[in-house]
Amino acid sequence: MLKRIAINKKTLLFGFSAIFLAQSCTKSDTAPAVPEATKYVTKLFEYQPAPGQFINQSIGSEQGAKSILGGKEGIVSLGAFGGYIILGFDHSVVNRPNKKDIAIYGNAANNFSEPGIVWVMKDENGNGIPDDTWYEIKGSEFGKAGYTRNYVVTYFNSGDASFDVTWKDNRDGEGKISKNSVHNQSYFPTWVEKESYTLSGSLLPNTNIDKTNPQFIVSAPFAYGYVDNNVNGDEIDIADAIDENGAEVDLPSIDFIKIQTGILADLGSLGELSTEITAVEDLNIP
Repeated sequence: MLKRIAINKKTLLFGFSAIFLAQSCTKSDTAPAVPEATKYVTKLFEYQPAPGQFINQSIGSEQGAKSILGGKEGIVSLGAFGGYIILGFDHSVVNRPNKKDIAIYGNAANNFSEPGIVWVMKDENGNGIPDDTWYEIKGSEFGKAGYTRNYVVTYFNSGDASFDVTWKDNRDGEGKISKNSVHNQSYFPTWVEKESYTLSGSLLPNTNIDKTNPQFIVSAPFAYGYVDNNVNGDEIDIADAIDENGAEVDLPSIDFIKIQTGILADLGSLGELSTEITAVEDLNIP
């Protein structure tokens, strides 16, 4: 869900911009022409949000997913827990020693964050598509109470846009993505033709959420390692990548990035907690 002042969504202007820089060479050059690396992600490989109040609207669609390519003028919503987007750069992002490598921007507000988990992949087989191994970026909540790896949620389509979307998880839990009075369209992605679909990933604890005042729910940022977490964006270190066993992974560079909503929570009148992304940047490039 997009952040509000009080209980209204924060007003945002959406746009789309893409910048491609190229350098050319003459016949006298000794090397062939090589495109200059683009600072921001340039490729959209997959967009699969979880149900949510902005799904099937402009920012909860392929249009919204493409709007964040090449710059900082777009925005996309990932919906509830597990919703994800897979993006690629036009070059390999180098893992710099003792430095942050990637900046990811969302629309977090003061005392309101909707943390998403980051996964990175190196193009090990060199085929230009993200079909190798994903490594989770280890953030501050790793291993704490409520953090759960291999968490699985199945969302069910009621077939009626006026109904809530129900869900069940792999730990005998169940609940719903509740409709609100602001958004009347179906919250279940219309391009998913099945009666249900399943998303999985790492679940973050909801300890950052304060519901003591139902009209103003504070969702504080976590310490580090997540996105849509801090007002001015979040910087990610490739060196924090871990494997399926939680062990550190030595990645000299990465080519692909996956971002997922990390918390499953109903924020009442504010709707579901959902990560939003506006840009992904390689910090190696000025």
